[in-house]
Amino acid sequence: MRPTTALITCLLLLSSFPSLLPAIDAPPPPANVVVQTNIMVAMRDGVELATDIYLPAKDGQPIAEKLPVILTRTPYNKDGAKKHGEYFAQHGYVFVAQDTRGRYKSKGTWHWMTDDGRDGADCAKWIGRQSWSNGKIGMMGTSYVGGTQHALAMEHAPELATVIPVDAVSNMGYQSMRNAGAFELRFWNWIMLNAGKGSNQAADPATGAMLKEMADNRLHYLLNLPLRRGTTPLKFAPEYENWLVEAMRHGANDSFWEQNNIIDHSDRYQDIPVYLVGGWYDSWAGNTTNNFLTLSKRLKSDVYLIMGPWIHGQQGKSTHGQVDFGPEAAIPDELAWRLEWFDHWLWGKENSVGHTAPFASKVRIFTMGAGDGHKTEAGLLHHGGRWHDEAAWPPARAKATRFLLGPNGKLREEPKGKFTLLDLFFGGKAAPGTPQGFTSFTFDPRSPVPTIGGNISSGDGIMLQGAWDQRGGQHIWNWTLPLPLSARNDILVFQTEPLTTDTEVTGEISVKLWASSTAPDTDFTAKLIDVYPASKDWPGGFDLNITDGIVRARFRDSLKEEKLMKPGEAYPITIKLYPTSNVFKKGHRIRLDISSSNFPRFDVNPNTGEPLAEHRRVETAVNTVLHDADHPSAVVLPIVP
Repeated sequence: MRPTTALITCLLLLSSFPSLLPAIDAPPPPANVVVQTNIMVAMRDGVELATDIYLPAKDGQPIAEKLPVILTRTPYNKDGAKKHGEYFAQHGYVFVAQDTRGRYKSKGTWHWMTDDGRDGADCAKWIGRQSWSNGKIGMMGTSYVGGTQHALAMEHAPELATVIPVDAVSNMGYQSMRNAGAFELRFWNWIMLNAGKGSNQAADPATGAMLKEMADNRLHYLLNLPLRRGTTPLKFAPEYENWLVEAMRHGANDSFWEQNNIIDHSDRYQDIPVYLVGGWYDSWAGNTTNNFLTLSKRLKSDVYLIMGPWIHGQQGKSTHGQVDFGPEAAIPDELAWRLEWFDHWLWGKENSVGHTAPFASKVRIFTMGAGDGHKTEAGLLHHGGRWHDEAAWPPARAKATRFLLGPNGKLREEPKGKFTLLDLFFGGKAAPGTPQGFTSFTFDPRSPVPTIGGNISSGDGIMLQGAWDQRGGQHIWNWTLPLPLSARNDILVFQTEPLTTDTEVTGEISVKLWASSTAPDTDFTAKLIDVYPASKDWPGGFDLNITDGIVRARFRDSLKEEKLMKPGEAYPITIKLYPTSNVFKKGHRIRLDISSSNFPRFDVNPNTGEPLAEHRRVETAVNTVLHDADHPSAVVLPIVP
């Protein structure tokens, strides 16, 4: 469904309308903090990176003491670190904020992450030589800024003592950027937005205005993918265009995605305390839990994990999307818990780390779904939830339980012992006209399934983040009518009967399909949904998205090598969903939606088998999910007794 030109124009104006407030000079720093701005620090190749230093002071002068340092390296303008810099300087740290290469006031050419390991090591070495440094560095920051921490940790800089990567960039060839071969279009959006602000080219007013105009009209460009070099204004920011074109064409998990590949190169990670922070609705959630699994096995130092019900970078909030998870879901002071961690590892203080929440155990998770489902005063679904500590991730008591897909959209737990699908779905006796052991649907790339919430960041103006009723409306630009997604013929809906008891699902989730297609290549998507029954507050019920995933069929056997399908042949296909922790309450249903698109969360497969992001054609495909005795398709849920 394509939006009208008027609707696109309206939405883009709303999403990018400039502030009408006059510019206001920033207030001076507190009297006990001295700030040195725009210090140009030379890297090993001579490129200089702009750096700000926040120093504890007395009587307007930096104190004469060697102190531990908190470092943040950002592509989003170091000037935005003022609040953090002043806070940590007031608590006995030197705080250093640096623009990454080619961004804002730093020199050089921007590349996605690949310079940040070396540049970070050079910055750390420079810090270690300064008179105000005791040689110990802790790092903090979110998203790309979290990725710069992983990059430096993989360089083994001796000055680096600990990191707190929040929702951090890593394992880009596995998930969250190339997701089992599909491309997450939030990074297309990231380039469209950031090429025109903070780039070298944006320093020229005319070029910057042209790039901004492109960003303001990005929904039009989104509907005309794939991007080709030299065909849009992005060509005037060539490093951004080059990276985006290559990233969208490069589906295999190989050396192109090597930077921050912790799963395959954990031996490169420095043995330091690591505090991994993530959210069930964050775009990097799967990599956060995978990094914990990987690093906790290899490092001798402490590795901690906390996972909340949060969207990207929003640990201080308890409402995300259309859902309220209760006040306990939020971490109220975004800096105090980081300070506690740094005080322990950089100052050696005995405090809550290892003793009380949120550091009482190595794993702390928020299990969603303890609420009663009423509509709050803000018009949100009260889904609720609770925190608890675990000895490991995934919890050892969670049991992998197969729920089999069946005819007529049935989803049932696989019984123990010998059985047939006939026994499971028809009580052992098939009536005349029993549905066949497969379900087919038509996938038309020209009308992809619209994205409604999920594990998203950098979706500004094109996607909504977090937990949403899977129903259209004016808030969904490519599904404006108030129709549930379940009404679409290109979505296969499999759901349980209403549950007779509360059912907790906590851990890693996968969907094991047997599937075929009339096309040589296509996608298969899966989405796990908590189906609320109709109520006074929600007369139409509430279809709450919990987690989702995708696989590009040419990567069904390996993320490193492509292999096209033979039309009509059935293949085993595994879809890895993002991890979660949720209680499906009594009376609810567990639902699994299977389709072949989720746009614009993922780029749309044209079904032609052409090289990735180089196609000129699209083809309609008939895709089939098998669910007979020889091809038992299932979702594997980690059920906590």
